[in-house]
Formats: sequence, structure tokens, C-alpha cells
Amino acid sequence: MTIAFLLIAFPLLVIFAAVNDIMTMTIPNRIPMALVISFALFAPTVGLPAMTIGLHATTAMLVLAVTFGFFACGWIGGGDAKLAAAAALWFGPTLPLLDFALLTSLIGAALTLTLLAARRLPLPVFAETWTWARRLHAISAGVPYGVALAAAALIVYPDSALWKATMGL
Repeated sequence: MTIAFLLIAFPLLVIFAAVNDIMTMTIPNRIPMALVISFALFAPTVGLPAMTIGLHATTAMLVLAVTFGFFACGWIGGGDAKLAAAAALWFGPTLPLLDFALLTSLIGAALTLTLLAARRLPLPVFAETWTWARRLHAISAGVPYGVALAAAALIVYPDSALWKATMGL
């Protein structure tokens, strides 16, 4: 049950966040909250010591402070800030967190450039009735950065301490 929880909870929640961000340009608070609760339930069951769990929580709070600064500057949305912090909770103060940050930046840049290029082209006729496609295509729209956060999280997740503890690595 524990391994199934690990294999499913984190990936499904970050994918759900990305899909929500694409469809609505928002990440509901319940998704980062579910990531936090899942971590709180899961980390002790795989034997993470209390000190390590505390370091993971401290890391998440630092990431939240930095990303809320980005939010205050208008660079990312509030949901993106909360999702980044919730993902950081799962990675803790380890190399995978740095990989997560770097990959998020690179994927986010590629996503931004792709959207900017796509917005110069007319929206395909078949997509004109899709509210989410019209919203994404609007020149004034932002970038659903939750997609970059989720993609980076999924790539880095197998290198996380929680994954390795569960797999006995």
C-alpha cells in the first residue's frame, strides 16, 4: 500500500495541477494542500527521520517565501508559488531540488517561447469553441507555469529521497 501510495499520489497530483492550469489558468489550493498532507502521511511510513522531515518542511517554507516574492512581482501566479513549495517539500534540501528548479526554468522558458510563437498564428478552427484554448491563445494571457513545474517534478521525482527510501536504494 505504501509503495502504491508513493507511486500514485505525487505524480497524479502534479499532473492534476498542470491540467487545471492549462484549462483554467489556476491551480486550486486543494492540490498543493493534498501534496502537503500526502507528504505528512507518507514520509514517516518510509522511515524518514523527524529531523529530515523538518528539513524538508523548512525547505518548502523557503521555496514558498522565494516564489511568493516572484508572485508579488507578477512573474508567476499564486498557485504556481504554492505548487512549487509543495513539490519542494517532497524533494527537501537535496540535489533533486536544484534539478527541479533548473528543469522548471528550462521547461518554463520553452513553454513560454512556444506559447508566444503559437499566439502569432491563428487559432485552429476546431479549437475555437474550446474556452481553455481561446484563453491560452490570447496574447494578454499568461503562461500556465504549473505545466513546467509538473513536468520538472515528474522528471526529478525518481531521484528524490522518498522514492529511494521506498525502493530501498
